[in-house]
Amino acid sequence: MVNAEPSGVRLDVWLDVACLFRTRSEAQKACKGGKLDVNRQAAKPHRVLHIGDEIEISRPFGRKQRVIVRALADRHISRAGARALYEDVTPAPSPEEIEMRRMERIYRAAMTPPRAPDKRQRRALRRMKGRDE
Repeated sequence: MVNAEPSGVRLDVWLDVACLFRTRSEAQKACKGGKLDVNRQAAKPHRVLHIGDEIEISRPFGRKQRVIVRALADRHISRAGARALYEDVTPAPSPEEIEMRRMERIYRAAMTPPRAPDKRQRRALRRMKGRDE
């Protein structure tokens, strides 16, 4: 349910309801890990949010997401309704940043170790080495 009153909502609850984190416990871990700032101050999960607060979320690979609280809710709502709870003011990535992210993805894909062979592949390897069958 969307609250119009300025009483406030817990930060971890609001982040979960606004679909900025998958679960409330993920939001709590991010708060405790120092990944969230509210109005440029480190925030704990029990901090009370108010309309107009600015939240900065540290995302993987050094990215920062900035949102401004436009409405409060303490119960889950539809995803479209959740998007109405905040305004995303994150600046668009520069072309250099986009290229750097693309190169990082390519590097990570190349560096991931191959999976262990499954049963069928192990049999084929044994046949090829002449050990079995």
